[in-house]
Amino acid sequence: MEEPCAAGAAAPLRGDAEEPKQGSVLFLGGNEVKSSAVVKYSSAPPQAAFARLQEKTDLKLPPANWLRESAKLGPAGTSILGNSKKSKPFSSFGMAYDFIDSVGNDVDVVSDSENIKKLLKIPYSKSHVSMAVHRIGRTLLLDELDIQELFMRSSQTGDWTWLKEFYQRLIDQKWQRKKKSKEHWYQKAILSKFLYYSINGDGAAQPVPSTSKQHQEGPVAGEGDEAGRASWPAPFEMPSSLSEDPGASNQGLKNDFVRNILWTFEDIHMLVGSNMPIFGGGRYPAVSLRLRDNNKPINVLTGIDYWLDNLICNVPELVMCFHVNGIVQKYEMIKTEDIPNLENSNFSTKVIKDIAQNILSFLKSNCTKEGHTYWLFKASGSDIVKLYDLTTLCEETEDKYQNPFTMPVAILLYKVACNMMLKKNQNKKHYGTIRTLLLNCLKLLDNGRHPQIIASANYMLSELFQLDEPKKEDSADFPINGNSDESYSEEEEEMPDSDENGSYSNSSDPPDDNKAVAIIKSVGELSVPEKYKSVHRIRPSCAFPVCHGTEERCRLVLNHVLEGLKSVDSSVKKEGDLPAADPSTPIPLKYEDESTSGGPESLEKQMALFLDKMGSFQKGKHSSQSGMIPGSWQYKMKLQLILKSSRAYYVLSDAAMILQKYGRALRYIKLALQCHDTYCCLCGSMLPEVLVFLCQCLTLCGDIQLMLAQNANNRAAYLEEYNYQTKEDQEILHSLHRESRCQVFAWATDLSTDLEYQLSVSCKCYEAAYEILLFSNLKNQNPEQHVQVLKRMGNIRNEIGVFYMNQAAAVQTERVVSKNVSTTEQQLWKKSFSCFEEGIQNFESIDDATNAALLLCNTGRLMRICAQAHCAAEGDFKREFSPEEALYYNKAIDYYLKALRSLGKRDVHPAVWDSVNWELSTTYFTMATLQQDYAPLSRKAQEQIEKEVSEAMMKSLKYCDVDTVSERQPLCQYRAATIHHRLASMYHSCLRNQVGDEHLRKQHRVLADLHYSKAVRLFQLLKDAPCEFLRVQLERVAFAEFQMASQNSSAGKLKTLSGALDIMTKTKGAFQLIRKELVAETEQISKDKSPAESVSVNDSSAGLNKEEVLKLLGIFESRMSFLLLQSIKLLTSSKKKIGGSSNEEEAAVKTNKQVYSLLLRATANKGQSLLERTELMLTLLEQLSPRSEGGPGGQ
Repeated sequence: MEEPCAAGAAAPLRGDAEEPKQGSVLFLGGNEVKSSAVVKYSSAPPQAAFARLQEKTDLKLPPANWLRESAKLGPAGTSILGNSKKSKPFSSFGMAYDFIDSVGNDVDVVSDSENIKKLLKIPYSKSHVSMAVHRIGRTLLLDELDIQELFMRSSQTGDWTWLKEFYQRLIDQKWQRKKKSKEHWYQKAILSKFLYYSINGDGAAQPVPSTSKQHQEGPVAGEGDEAGRASWPAPFEMPSSLSEDPGASNQGLKNDFVRNILWTFEDIHMLVGSNMPIFGGGRYPAVSLRLRDNNKPINVLTGIDYWLDNLICNVPELVMCFHVNGIVQKYEMIKTEDIPNLENSNFSTKVIKDIAQNILSFLKSNCTKEGHTYWLFKASGSDIVKLYDLTTLCEETEDKYQNPFTMPVAILLYKVACNMMLKKNQNKKHYGTIRTLLLNCLKLLDNGRHPQIIASANYMLSELFQLDEPKKEDSADFPINGNSDESYSEEEEEMPDSDENGSYSNSSDPPDDNKAVAIIKSVGELSVPEKYKSVHRIRPSCAFPVCHGTEERCRLVLNHVLEGLKSVDSSVKKEGDLPAADPSTPIPLKYEDESTSGGPESLEKQMALFLDKMGSFQKGKHSSQSGMIPGSWQYKMKLQLILKSSRAYYVLSDAAMILQKYGRALRYIKLALQCHDTYCCLCGSMLPEVLVFLCQCLTLCGDIQLMLAQNANNRAAYLEEYNYQTKEDQEILHSLHRESRCQVFAWATDLSTDLEYQLSVSCKCYEAAYEILLFSNLKNQNPEQHVQVLKRMGNIRNEIGVFYMNQAAAVQTERVVSKNVSTTEQQLWKKSFSCFEEGIQNFESIDDATNAALLLCNTGRLMRICAQAHCAAEGDFKREFSPEEALYYNKAIDYYLKALRSLGKRDVHPAVWDSVNWELSTTYFTMATLQQDYAPLSRKAQEQIEKEVSEAMMKSLKYCDVDTVSERQPLCQYRAATIHHRLASMYHSCLRNQVGDEHLRKQHRVLADLHYSKAVRLFQLLKDAPCEFLRVQLERVAFAEFQMASQNSSAGKLKTLSGALDIMTKTKGAFQLIRKELVAETEQISKDKSPAESVSVNDSSAGLNKEEVLKLLGIFESRMSFLLLQSIKLLTSSKKKIGGSSNEEEAAVKTNKQVYSLLLRATANKGQSLLERTELMLTLLEQLSPRSEGGPGGQ
């Protein structure tokens, strides 16, 4: 024999106990009425055939099995056959708890079948109707509200006095308890005995236990007044188990129906509880069994009762047993569809359908507030049905917790929200509904009595806001306009208040009815098709709030988190032992400056302590200052709330970073890490996702500290942002301080004024994040996070390396007198080099060739700074290029070459590739220039130096890209031109100083000429280097003069002279550029200054060095004068020797004499301005070569 189900034990198994049975669609009574039933749960055994009793069986005698358990009855025991039709209070809540998926969404009504029948019989019956109605989403919960039972309770306990007074004042002034007649108990007793006879099968009366006499004389099994009253809990004195576990069942809140059926009647979906006995036998697999007095005909009410019972339970046939004074007479089989047509019991199924639709529309239109208890009441013999809002009436008179429905409703709202939360990712449009359910739940609860549900509801409210997607627009996640809950907006069109739509207005009601929410003036209206239209009044509170930014969204989250934390903290017993914290007193945020921070050394100690603590977290050590017990609901809930607040502060910090509010960002990340610190103190073992989140927090903190270091000029504004605190943040901090000192991450979140300290903190944050990933074995599971941390570590080490490198350069600049490198400089070099080296390793470990190349490039720059530091003082006459300089320059070259190898080819990153090439070219050029200008003759031979200079210059040329079009192209062209000029000058110098080896002299002559030509060609491409072009051309003229000095024949000399003059005529373009600059400058001066003010000759304009121009112009005039004089002399002497000359020679002599004469006069006139001298030079050059193409700018 199966044991009866324990109270509440069946709840988790609902829906699994029996496969749902789909009922057929029935067409009944000539009118098409659609009805289908699906058994969601049944505790009844397989249906047994009923035993047909013999005629003359006396039902007044009890059968032997009366009120005993039987295998045929199953786990429901005697409740099936001995139970009355009286509905238990809260029965709908028991079903709703078990079928939470259906509540608020799919089902219109949840109720006992007896309540459904009572409602549908209202127009036919004079009986009183009293029901409690509650709305959850689109679902209405209906429960019998036994006024007599309540008022009896009120007389004994003092509860419900406000309702008793209200009832007596407005409805029944002479209320008194009505006792049930003996006839009532007699009919109950013979029905019970008849059913037991029907399952026993022998029909004989047998001796029964003495206890049966009690049942014969008194109420049957649970019908007594005391039993009924016991099912009503005290108004708000719920067992502590309920407040500690929102899922716990409670006395009176269990689902103790034999069957739970999903009944669809027309378009109305109902979850119905039924205890009707169902038997097998006959032509159909299921029948219902009824007992009737043969002397009393079946009336309409009985017929509707039988018909609805069979429809709800999907039973196709009714077996009627007739008796006279308890003696069985006969049996009759009636099909369910024939019941509406029985004699004396005729009714229209279409009318029943209209009644059902009208009642549902009436209730849905007026029971609009979730969490409120509505009372549907019709007095006995009255035609008026009234609907009252008991919650509002209760609040007007007494404490809202006097309503015994408050707690079950709150629990149900909470459960429905929980159930929807489990599916929240499937459909975010329900967020508005979930939020409304939870807010209505919170309105009903008292923090002192139900802290757990309040904390949990607030946590769920905070979970509705998506913090993991800060970049998304809120409109993408949530519907913005109107109501997000589709169940409230099926028929949004408002219907005008008129007689056609029911009397929703109280204006025409009698004065006594002004407390009613709505009234049905006559029950006859319910039979009129579509008399009442369902008007769903949309409530703005059901729409999900529109967040206009990340900060607003996070603030809403933190507000709910704070409420949850308050509930948890208020429930911890040990609170009285803690020092009281005043939430109005701000918690000071420590402000560090360089004098107190202790520098990077103390930072190392703090880091070591932090990592040691992190290790202890991994070993499961935890402690709570407030005395929370690990594993308790307070402990679990506080962990979740703290983690949520940490994530909210992280998102706020990230948003502030984007807005460049770095002080605010540091404040928020400090709060995030303080939350995390408390979480660590409480948590026995850290989940991988929590550790990953901690890494993200530390990484963001490192980013913020770096940005603060790079924006030191706004430090005052950042400090103000950092020290600001909202009241909400203070209260959350006070809750955190109940569990922890929140100082584990203090080293990472203090705002310092010391740049080096800030950079070190940033680096330590990244290192801490990396260490956590390492010792938690999370590196492989989170490759992206691992790469990000390593990339940031490489970047911050580059920043610190550059910082130390710049400090070393600054020390070097200040060192004027001393020739020796200071210890400070060397220490800075070592620190910088170490940082670069570690950074390179970081980037190489993640195959980031570009950043590794940049750090190698910076290391090369550091080597060049070291080289510069080793040069002798500038004033030293014997300055030579030292071996130390050569060593460091060669090291720099090695690093630049490594950078190029790291990149591999230009396509990887063209900008970085070009930059490294330029730096490499610059290093070779600098080294060659220094060797050339400060030749180490004390250590090397001249020839060796010249060879090394030549090689370095050629390598510099190799890495100097003059062909690629870019912003750096003019610089490259200038560099290449300068290299060729220097090489030409070097070979020119060698040629002058060399004696002996003719082959070598010839080689130097060719090389000098080649490099001069290349230098000229490159300088011609530049539009801003006329002076350099002039200098090269003058050196070429000097080179020609040097060659002429070694020539003996007049013809050879004349040819060289002609070539030199030709070089001079090609400088016309350079002089044109100089004149253009001078004219532009003169015009600008005339605009800005009065004519009386004179300008010094040596003043230099933006693009022209006048002093340099004057110097070159003087040399140019001198050399031109010399060349013209030599040319005139040679041409004249050759004319005398030969005895005549060609016309060309005569013209040349004439032109040369004329130009020479003008040049002499001009040089004699010392009062000429630079512009005038330039213009004269252009005129002379024009005369010398009337068809010359000119130089740069003139072509």
